[in-house]
Amino acid sequence: MAGKPVLHYFDGRGRMESIRWLLAAAGVEFEEKFITCPEDLEKLRKDGVLMFQQVPMVEMDGMKLVQSRAILNYIATKYNLYGKDTKERLLIDMYTEGVADLYELLLHLIITPPDQKESKMNLIRDKAKNRFLPAFEKVLKGHGQGYLVGNKLSKADILLTELLYMVEEFDASLLANFTLLQEHEACSS
Repeated sequence: MAGKPVLHYFDGRGRMESIRWLLAAAGVEFEEKFITCPEDLEKLRKDGVLMFQQVPMVEMDGMKLVQSRAILNYIATKYNLYGKDTKERLLIDMYTEGVADLYELLLHLIITPPDQKESKMNLIRDKAKNRFLPAFEKVLKGHGQGYLVGNKLSKADILLTELLYMVEEFDASLLANFTLLQEHEACSS
């Protein structure tokens, strides 16, 4: 049996956080090797284990996995969190990309200059309330199974739950009118 996956990233959420969530939902224990200084990252680069010279990188099943979405897809497939057929995988990918779009908006808030922060926050609130959250609420309502796709937990559910916690941290009032999303968050955690 292979050892625990080893996650290489900075000591923070970022692009590794979704990978952590997916592994945890699959019940997979993992180790983390945090990059704490420029020399740590440079060593990984010099060792030739970072195909595109960037992290996250996950050592798993004898491979060095890079690129966040590829890592997520591998883990989801391996642990049966990626649908039962091509149609379910397509839906999971569509919903996951929607999650990623709002996730990226929230992450970019960190690097927004102070004088632009308020307008960026208003833009995020508007897009969350009028574009992304209604779409996910509609999917849950139309599907009627408590999951985004099929009748069991998928990568899309896990990543949506992670996103909902981020939205809640950003502005909890945004979830007030989305009952199914609130229930989804409670059930998936």
